[in-house]
Amino acid sequence: MLIPLRPGELPRLIPAVATGPQFNACSGNPRKLLQRVLIAVIGGVLALLLSQSLFSSRWGPVWLVVGFVFLLYVLWGPILEAGRRNATLRRYPAAAIFEGEVAEIGQREVVEDQREQADKNGRLTLVENTRTWMSLDLADEDGYLGRIRFPLEKKHQLIRPGMVVRVLVLSERKDFSRIGAISDAWLPQLKLWVGEYPYLLRPAFEELCLRRLR
Repeated sequence: MLIPLRPGELPRLIPAVATGPQFNACSGNPRKLLQRVLIAVIGGVLALLLSQSLFSSRWGPVWLVVGFVFLLYVLWGPILEAGRRNATLRRYPAAAIFEGEVAEIGQREVVEDQREQADKNGRLTLVENTRTWMSLDLADEDGYLGRIRFPLEKKHQLIRPGMVVRVLVLSERKDFSRIGAISDAWLPQLKLWVGEYPYLLRPAFEELCLRRLR
């Protein structure tokens, strides 16, 4: 079942500015965080050194500001990434609440990181870090809708086929004949949210579902 959103409802569900959960999701793994720290330190130090050498010129204050901007990259980097990801869904002209069920559950190993490591003989070998991901196929009386994927956690073992699922569906077409994107999903029977990235303001979506699905 698809229930189209009314004008103005989509911006209230997907914010333009990063929320706390979105900031955490975009902060990345330790390796990505280390990359951001290195960029911030190297870029910030170089810019500050330039500002000192050009202090007497008009460009000195400019490089000083650039240096502080680089040093804060660890903070504004995830905010910028979250805003970009939110914008990919906010741009769709049509959005609707979907209520259906979990049609099928799958699991697979996903390679999240690769690195070269020397073995006991000194030869380089490729080491892969994998993580189990769960996938849910969503459907209703009209048929298959799409699939969402997310890293498997212990709480996800309670999910079963046939459980009610609610998501936000986005499309370029008003008739939703072609689905462009699917948000994170709400499983009301388990009071559980699942998804790769927390697009939605979750309390607002839950409240909207209660009002529109009566």
